[in-house]
Amino acid sequence: MHLHFVIHEYFEAPGAFEQWARRAQHRISYSRLYQGDHLPSNSDGVDMLVVMGGPQSPATTQAQCSHFDAIAEQRLIKQFIDAHKLVIGVCLGAQLIGEALGAPHQPSPEREIGKFPIYLTDNAKLHALVSHFGQKLDVGHWHNDMPGLTPEAKILAYSEGCPRQIVQYQKWVFGFQCHMELTIDLVKLLSQHEDFSEAHLQRFVQRPEELAGHDYAQMNEVLYVFLDKLAEAFSQG
Repeated sequence: MHLHFVIHEYFEAPGAFEQWARRAQHRISYSRLYQGDHLPSNSDGVDMLVVMGGPQSPATTQAQCSHFDAIAEQRLIKQFIDAHKLVIGVCLGAQLIGEALGAPHQPSPEREIGKFPIYLTDNAKLHALVSHFGQKLDVGHWHNDMPGLTPEAKILAYSEGCPRQIVQYQKWVFGFQCHMELTIDLVKLLSQHEDFSEAHLQRFVQRPEELAGHDYAQMNEVLYVFLDKLAEAFSQG
C-alpha cells in the first residue's frame, strides 16, 4: 500500500500514522507544505491520502499563510474520494474533507487540548472498524473547530466538549477531529506553538506539564488496529 501524507507544519507530524505505515512496510510519500513541497497532481499510484492538522483553518487564505491553499487541498481530497481511494483527515484535515464535500466547518462548542475520553455512538459500537475502541477511550485533542457534516455522514464518536470526534463520510473516507496519532514528542512540539494563557478559563485545556505526563501508547495501538482493519477491508474491495 502507498500512503501519501499532506503535512502543514513540522509540529503537526503524522506520528503514529507514520509509525504504523513503517511497521507494515507500506510505501510512504509526503507533501511537506511548510518546506515548499507541492501537492500530488492526482491520485495515481496512491492508495491512502492522509491530511494532517495545523494551526490554519479551512478559511485561512494564502495571504495569511502562503504555503496553505485550502481550495487546492479540497480539490485533491475530492479527486481521491472520486477515485474511491482511502482518505483520512486529522483535525484540519477532517475539516477540509467536509469542505470538499460541501459541508463547511464550524466552531467546536469547546476548545480541547489534552487527553480526554471519546465515546462511540450507538451505531458505531457494532462498526467493524471501530468497535474495538470500546464504549469509552481516552485520546488526544488539540482543536478549536470541528468538521461539517454531509447528509450521508455518520458520527462514530463524540466527546463531552465536541459532538464530532470521528466522522465517516463515505465507505473509505474518515475524519478524525481527535488526535490518536499523538506521541509525547509531538505533544512537546505542539505545546511550544500553543497559547495557554487562558487555559485556566477553559475546562478542556490542560497545561503543558500535564500534557507531557500522559501515556499516549494505548490510543496509538488502538489506531494501529483501526488502520490494519481499514487496509485489509480496502484490499478486499
